[in-house]
Amino acid sequence: MLDYAQARRLMVDCQLRTFDVNSVTVLDAFEDVPRERFVPPGREDFAYIDQTLSLDGGGGDVRPMPAPMMLARMIQALDLEAGAKVLDVGTGYGYAAAILRHLGADVVAVESSATLAAGARERLGDRTGIAVVEAPLEAGAPEAGPYDAILVNGRVEVRPQALLEQLKEGGRLVCVFGPPRAAKATLFVRTGDAFGARPLFDASLPGLGAFAAANAFAF
Repeated sequence: MLDYAQARRLMVDCQLRTFDVNSVTVLDAFEDVPRERFVPPGREDFAYIDQTLSLDGGGGDVRPMPAPMMLARMIQALDLEAGAKVLDVGTGYGYAAAILRHLGADVVAVESSATLAAGARERLGDRTGIAVVEAPLEAGAPEAGPYDAILVNGRVEVRPQALLEQLKEGGRLVCVFGPPRAAKATLFVRTGDAFGARPLFDASLPGLGAFAAANAFAF
């Protein structure tokens, strides 16, 4: 049987540290939160591989669970402080929400799939400070905002404007942004009514249907 605690340590040392994840608090969170609890049943031994996993939400709704090093680098870019209010979009089974909570954030985790939302509530158990909301991903959860930070678990092809508008002044949103072959992990920062964007690193993630670009008209 796989030693999951050892697998977590190897994940941190061999994946995260080698991918410019240097925040001690982020590294500690990834070593402490048991990723194997947030994968589909029977896939626990694949929890710590350096790959994005797929979560089946039913009805053809598939949610990506970003590879650990990608997720860690994205969360590090949010530069969270304890007590920050964070929106976790496309939470799947709630792994990123658990990491964010470990960092001291108050988390609203949005999931459009009823199956995945139920799975997230089950896996998060009695953790306080995390609210799982079943709602369209593109809508976010404005009633609980505004937010200090927003994490999107998946690739978006169009600017997530409705989410950006839920940020506080100076708030940060991180996502994988762009078409499949040219996407980059991107950090958006709110300044008044404007939103600056800065690419962080090349990234590959399955797209979220809620943020797909409209097909170009073909003659």
